[in-house]
Amino acid sequence: MSSLVWVELDEDGPDHNLDQIRKSSGFRGIHCAVVKSNAYGHGVKEMVPLLSSAQWLAVNSLDEGLELRLNGESRPVLVLGHVPLNRLAEARDGELRFIVCNSETLDAIRELSPSDKTINLHIKVETGTWRQGVLPEDVPAMAEEIAGIQGVVLDGIYTHFANIEDTLNHQYAEMQLSRFQDVLQILKQRGLMPPVVHTACTAAAVLFPATHFSMIRTGIGLYGLWPSRETKLSAESSESGVPDLRPVLSWKTRIVQIKQVPAGSDIGYGGTYRTTRASRIAVLPVGYADGYRRSIGNTGWVLVSGQRAPVVGRVCMNLCMVDVTDLSSVRLEDEVVLLGRSGGEEISAELMGQWTGTINYEVVTGISPLLPRIVKKGE
Repeated sequence: MSSLVWVELDEDGPDHNLDQIRKSSGFRGIHCAVVKSNAYGHGVKEMVPLLSSAQWLAVNSLDEGLELRLNGESRPVLVLGHVPLNRLAEARDGELRFIVCNSETLDAIRELSPSDKTINLHIKVETGTWRQGVLPEDVPAMAEEIAGIQGVVLDGIYTHFANIEDTLNHQYAEMQLSRFQDVLQILKQRGLMPPVVHTACTAAAVLFPATHFSMIRTGIGLYGLWPSRETKLSAESSESGVPDLRPVLSWKTRIVQIKQVPAGSDIGYGGTYRTTRASRIAVLPVGYADGYRRSIGNTGWVLVSGQRAPVVGRVCMNLCMVDVTDLSSVRLEDEVVLLGRSGGEEISAELMGQWTGTINYEVVTGISPLLPRIVKKGE
């Protein structure tokens, strides 16, 4: 026992999920696995070797991309976030593909010292999400400008959907796709089309073949999580296949103390929970500093040997308490499942998101990167 709080990863889960998305969508092009934000909280060093069937990887920041290279990753890596102007040479020397949204980036590239390494750029088209992106009417001029810079190649063009996951009405996504297609038509007419065209996140990949183009970017789905309940409902009601997504991550801890507590005892900070009977309370060495949210207190539960134990009192920074009075057998250092399966019970990221008023994305990305990630063969 090397740690009291840890994350376990299903060794076969990531490739299984990518294969399921391929089969259900019928896609046969480039599959880009999005491993930004510490692989959605799963641990990028541990996750990337499990993604043998992904041809590309995508990250958010330059430092994330450079970390992949330092770890020996040789596949194409696309940086989806802004690369600082004073670090463009690092992106080039690391052979990282990266997006361009600003003319200042091209100006700074022109000022770089000569190199035998090519800079591969992807234009992000603003079609209605209103985050990073180039206005559709400005894309052709930027593509022409890129074509005129020595050592620079327009490698790709893409956009991102704003409202494809959380709704059963996909008119807005269809409007975004139409805007993007208009831009592509102009680039084709001018002989400026890049080889890699991509728009599809997990939801789009599963629901809309028209968004596939030459590459899909799979994020939440490769971790075995659905983008939303609406996405799953749409998939189930469509003529396409429904991928069998398998959660990759489990989050566990151990009991560090069991104590008898008299009736009428206030548990934890603020006395937000009072026992109504003589109780057995187990102390767990996990808290909101680890990503186990404070709002789970008096709301959620954990699993001990397949049995539910409610979280009582406020979750502390490094500790929380659970009521094990009704559990048949509990011992010091017993394994406790915070997120995942135990026996016939499961605590999913979606359920934990309901407890805390958020989404599964935030649940898993919020798990502390300091906790060990252990790769295990799936059961």
